[in-house]
Amino acid sequence: MRRTTILAVLGLTLATAACEKTTADSTVTPTTDNAAADNVLLAEWTGPYGGVPAFDAMDLAQLEPGMAKGIEMHLAELDAIASNAEAPTFENTIVAMERAGAAIRRIEAYYGLWSANLSSDEFRAVDARVTPMLSDYESKVVQNGALFARVKAVYESDAMASLTPAERRLAKLRYEEFARKGASLNGADKERYAAIQGQLAKLHLAFGNNVLADEEGYVLYLEAGQLGGLPDSMKIAAAAAAKDRGHDGKFAITNTRSSMDPFLTYSSERALRQQVWQTYYSRGDNGDDHDNNKIVAEILKLRDERVALLGFDNYAQWRLRDRMALTPERAMGLMNAVWPSAIARVKEEVADMQAVADREGAKITIEPWDYRFYADKVRIEKYALDSNEVKQYLQLDKLREAMFMVAGELFGFRFTPVPQGSVPVFHADVKVWEVTDLQSGDHIGLWYLDPFARPGKRSGAWATTYRGHTNLDGETNVLASNNSNFIKGPPGKPVLVSWDDASTFFHEFGHALHALSSNVKYRTLNGGVRDYTEFQSQLLERWLPTERVIKEFLVHHETGKPMPAELVAKISKASTFNQGFSTTEYLASALMDMKFHTVDPAGIDPDAFERAELTKMGMPKEVVMRHRTPQFSHVFSGEGYATAYYGYLWADVLTADASEAFAAAPGGFYDKDLAAKLVEHLFAPRNAVDPAEAYRAFRGRDAEIGGLMRDRGFPVPK
Repeated sequence: MRRTTILAVLGLTLATAACEKTTADSTVTPTTDNAAADNVLLAEWTGPYGGVPAFDAMDLAQLEPGMAKGIEMHLAELDAIASNAEAPTFENTIVAMERAGAAIRRIEAYYGLWSANLSSDEFRAVDARVTPMLSDYESKVVQNGALFARVKAVYESDAMASLTPAERRLAKLRYEEFARKGASLNGADKERYAAIQGQLAKLHLAFGNNVLADEEGYVLYLEAGQLGGLPDSMKIAAAAAAKDRGHDGKFAITNTRSSMDPFLTYSSERALRQQVWQTYYSRGDNGDDHDNNKIVAEILKLRDERVALLGFDNYAQWRLRDRMALTPERAMGLMNAVWPSAIARVKEEVADMQAVADREGAKITIEPWDYRFYADKVRIEKYALDSNEVKQYLQLDKLREAMFMVAGELFGFRFTPVPQGSVPVFHADVKVWEVTDLQSGDHIGLWYLDPFARPGKRSGAWATTYRGHTNLDGETNVLASNNSNFIKGPPGKPVLVSWDDASTFFHEFGHALHALSSNVKYRTLNGGVRDYTEFQSQLLERWLPTERVIKEFLVHHETGKPMPAELVAKISKASTFNQGFSTTEYLASALMDMKFHTVDPAGIDPDAFERAELTKMGMPKEVVMRHRTPQFSHVFSGEGYATAYYGYLWADVLTADASEAFAAAPGGFYDKDLAAKLVEHLFAPRNAVDPAEAYRAFRGRDAEIGGLMRDRGFPVPK
């Protein structure tokens, strides 16, 4: 998950041409602007690899004036296209728009980086002024009547029939993006739409800042006597985290999932587990200045009012029109098909855990802060699988090398470290690799890795593309990035991670491979349909447990010996273990996302609504939503995942189905013919092909839910 930039919202992504204008003969002539050249955030990227961002020269003081100038330049370019005296054509309108906006795209890359990776009080103060500026900019683009008229004229013209399928899709996406964002509104409705956009931008920013404030503001510092049950690797990491925060000699448990999750799994101190659990799941919900409940209520009301202007009954109906699901009913139908099996499995899991606690004489009833701790005990008892034992074979550096091997086998990519200092980076932890074609040696792009947690970096893991592929003007040097929040250990010590964290590492790398594989001509087609783009990344997780990865890269950090066959067998046998918990916590969030956006939000109390709906759904008391509403940044710090969190499940149906195709192939998960089809149909086209058509071209049919249910050990619906 990453913050959605304004350009991404508009579909105006990833061009890198200089400031341009459309001349009378419809050619495009680059122009220069001294103000842009003087601002490093707007300046053209120079240096090797087709030019790279000047991350080492970023100056926050230049962000606000640079953004204002970049907006001015792009609006001028679009006005030139809109006022072209020639009749609208695909070339002088749609293609011209693809070429416009180079400077604003460059500054957007820096802006997104500050927001996600390098946030600070100083940045947030600037961001509070830049956010409404960007909202106003979006409104001006969408409400440019002359520009929309030209786009509409192209889309409705007979000339569409003579375009290539990708060109027709581009024109369609451009038209629908304008139409969905109120371009056809008039008068007071248009003004109100723009005003709502501005209000929402401020609320989204405030929501995200509140969550980040609670993550940074609540750090639990422990003494040596409070570390019962914690493995040595976690103690070392917690000590380093405390030292980094000026508490040398203590042990820091930060208020992030990467710290909370292992603490709840291993700590034998039940009172501390409860404290860590409550602190984490209360982010944005503490009744203080960072409480998000009123913000959520206001966001829901404004979103509902906005789509009503466009004639929709609710926000979800509007949002899903361009998704694979198409309607909220279809999305809910999939989730409701899985939900009963998930909560039924939770009851079984809780019974197993309660039995362990009773045998140990714990004299407790399983509570949410006990789930991970006793689940690990059940895992050891039932499957003789110790998650800490597994962790000894999961070294971060080795996992990275495993991902490179998979990329070579499936995609024909080679990753070579870039000499330190030859490519600017934004933090000393960031490393860069050049990506080339294994056979031809041709340069494909760069891959940046920012792996470790630090203050000012939002929690979780995500992928970013600083520059995507387009061969419209020969721009084929992709700049892709993966960002994680692993806890850094002492110098010279390997970073050991959990199996879930290793899967997430592969997952986010899948997003990077999707960008690096692109062969599209037009920048807008480098985007994607939200409930489809997670498929490619989820699919890559399936290569973590393959035999080649296990034998070559999952080696013990002390002995160097590969993971033994008996441990591999235990992992395989336990693959459906705890699926009740993981599926239920996820689905609860996805279902609530959809419910919030299909109900009348007038007078809504988010906290009360959340509790009431979960009760109706039969939510087990031992499990909590993966993202409770006041901290659900996917949905309320922007709109990229709003009514789209279900998309992970939708994509997992595709993932499980495609995975079964590889399992049945002659060469298994490294089958060359099937890998070639995977790249050709599911990675390289990006959004140039309708996702349903692309999947059918790969699989020969639509995806079926059976694979998903088998994966999770649930009964397959008849």
